Amino acid sequence: KQGYREDDGLILESDTDEQILIHIPFQFAVRISGILIRSTGAGRPRRVKLFVNNNVIGFSEAMESTPVHALDLMDDQLSGEKTIALPTVKFRNVNCLSIFVEENMEDEQVTTLQKIIILGQQGQTFDVASIQDVSKQMNE
Repeated sequence: KQGYREDDGLILESDTDEQILIHIPFQFAVRISGILIRSTGAGRPRRVKLFVNNNVIGFSEAMESTPVHALDLMDDQLSGEKTIALPTVKFRNVNCLSIFVEENMEDEQVTTLQKIIILGQQGQTFDVASIQDVSKQMNE
């Protein structure tokens, strides 16, 4: 579990306003089925946009672009214990997931996140070297 920490003392906090933009690259294409988010206290995220395979998106583009999926979070979804299901048809072959926290619950100046867990599995891989020319076999 590389990059995984089970310590509520570790937090990610926005710096100048409530917005946070996180790019999560994967070594292999993955299918994402859900996400868990933990945030307690002031500055819990409310509006979150998810973008797929666009690791160069910036804050202004994230605000103006249509996401692959948007979440309007409620308090009970921020315990870090409840999986937020995602439509897997929209999250196939993901090489990079971008998470944009657009606003938080109390219109606080700072948004805080204690944990983000992405649930899914490695997608199907395709080995180009295994392609065979079957036309020659059919002519024999």
